[in-house]
Amino acid sequence: MISITNSIYNAVALLNNDQIVSIPTETVYGLAGNIYSQKAIESIFRIKKRPSFNPLIVHIKSVHDLSQIARDIPETALLLAKAFWPGPLTLVLKKQSSILDLVTGGKDTVAVRVPNHPLTLALLQQLTYPLAAPSANPFGSISPTKAEHVATYFHDTVPMVLDGGACERGIESTIIGFENGEPVVYRLGSLAIEDIVAVVGTVKMMTHDDTTPIAPGMLSRHYAPLTSTLLTANVHKLLKTFSHQKIGVLVYQNEIYNQKITAQEILSPKGSLTEAASQLYAALHRLDKLNLDFIIAERFPDVGLGKTINDRLQRATKK
Repeated sequence: MISITNSIYNAVALLNNDQIVSIPTETVYGLAGNIYSQKAIESIFRIKKRPSFNPLIVHIKSVHDLSQIARDIPETALLLAKAFWPGPLTLVLKKQSSILDLVTGGKDTVAVRVPNHPLTLALLQQLTYPLAAPSANPFGSISPTKAEHVATYFHDTVPMVLDGGACERGIESTIIGFENGEPVVYRLGSLAIEDIVAVVGTVKMMTHDDTTPIAPGMLSRHYAPLTSTLLTANVHKLLKTFSHQKIGVLVYQNEIYNQKITAQEILSPKGSLTEAASQLYAALHRLDKLNLDFIIAERFPDVGLGKTINDRLQRATKK
């Protein structure tokens, strides 16, 4: 049975024994293991049922450790790291030869970031190695933003969740790679594109790849509830097409009054995209537990973190 605890000591003991521990970050909970342990990395892929071609993100304690993981680092990457680390930005860089091919999905690049969570940073300080940590959920399902979400998914397959409370950001990191030194967005995330552009100027977008993704989160279907989910700009109009089904509704700011609605989640009554992003996965988890026939999600304003929320909802509705 999985243990939920805030004991760094227990986490260190398990990780040093090539076992897996779920860790908190500011984005979502991760399923972490020693990046240099073949056994640990294989366990992550097996427990998540994650395809081996889909690379993992390496978590380091400081930008000063970056050269241990990556080589030929562009100046633009260092500029971004200085601006946003610790924080929800992942950089895809040429890997050092010491990094296992399994960590990188067989590619010559590695995804790396410094998480911004005090408990996990303290854990990393106690370890002699970085941690590979994809989101702590079965492959393709809703990412976890609370320790309880992880325990529900992996109650008998993961020994421990390091409980750091609810994740502040609530959506995965933004992933940036480089082509000829120029930044390329591989995954929209908790760091808005506008914030990145303010530091480095224009960026190229390349966020979908179903065959050989260079970074996590690029597959068309991902982050999905078990309940069939529909995304629409007009919830009222879509509701008219249903008669006797149990319908859950996920909206940005304003409550929808309709007798056809069984349950409703309002992500930010005050209209904050940051708050909405932080609440998105937790709301989807709650709706997914209600044995609904459908979840109807409202499309968000396509600006700032609204772009990221729409990206996650679009991937959740793909079949």
